[in-house]
Amino acid sequence: MKKKLAIAIGALTALAGCLTAFGKSPSYRGPAQPLSAAQQHLAGQLRSHVQKLAGDIGARSLPRSPGGLEKAALYIEERFGDAGFTPARQTYSVSGYAADGLFGATHATQSTANIVVEIPGTSKASEIVVIGAHYDAVHDSPGANDNASGVAAMLEIASALAKEKFPRTIRFVAFTNEEPPFFHTDDMGSYRYAKACKDRGDNVVAMMSLETLGYYSDKPDTQRFPLAVLGMLYPKTGNFVAYVGNVDSYPLLVKCLSSFIGAVKFPAELLAGPANLSGVDFSDQLSFWRVGYPGIMVTDTALYRYPHYHTNEDTPDKINYDDLARVTSGVTKVVRDLATE
Repeated sequence: MKKKLAIAIGALTALAGCLTAFGKSPSYRGPAQPLSAAQQHLAGQLRSHVQKLAGDIGARSLPRSPGGLEKAALYIEERFGDAGFTPARQTYSVSGYAADGLFGATHATQSTANIVVEIPGTSKASEIVVIGAHYDAVHDSPGANDNASGVAAMLEIASALAKEKFPRTIRFVAFTNEEPPFFHTDDMGSYRYAKACKDRGDNVVAMMSLETLGYYSDKPDTQRFPLAVLGMLYPKTGNFVAYVGNVDSYPLLVKCLSSFIGAVKFPAELLAGPANLSGVDFSDQLSFWRVGYPGIMVTDTALYRYPHYHTNEDTPDKINYDDLARVTSGVTKVVRDLATE
């Protein structure tokens, strides 16, 4: 009885938080705008990144596919280099994880790395905006949507902004070890990075995680929710991008979504809820919350929409590159605005 009551109270608390945010939040539910010439080119670039990561490299994870993970790291470093950055690695070791991600026989200690590049700020250089996406994939999945799509978007955003100057510093970080068996542990790449920032005293004023950004559908009833009642508040057609965060990150969510809507006409929604609401913490923004930094996730909602989530069917042909280009161009404007405040 006590357990059921706790679950019920948790659900009501989550709903209250979502209702409060919903009543004050911006959104756009109109049609997507036609692709511009620049967005058409962007779609081709995004397709190339996803094909390389999920098609050519494929499985990339510790402890099961360390070779693929390293190939992905090298590819990301090369693309950052092409944009004029000098990538740095934050390398660390993990041990004691079984090859299947469960308990049992363990591997010896293995090393992995986050990959970091930076656009130094000018008048507010000590204020840091972090844009991140994890480059590992779950188990043996090719991980096209989860999360080659997010990495592709990050690479193109970094490339678009590389030669600009901003008051605030922007850091782009490709995170390792987001997927199980590391999720919710201190061995997540994003946690190692966020903790290092905290230990240095870095003033991270905003963190944005780009997570599963490539799947959209105009078919009715393609969108599901962690709480059924949310279907009364949000569209049941899975054609929108979601800006998601905990209650503390609500002001950042509103700021980012308002910027996005002002940049592109593409369906977009905001959800701010308790961190324990299923889905709210499903990416690397969790690690930044753990050390006290504001963080949000931009996502197509992953398992609440994508039928190939965490399977070997998560392949490059499943991605809607036109919509991914629309979203990426909008997020580019969001990052530019965050860094210009």
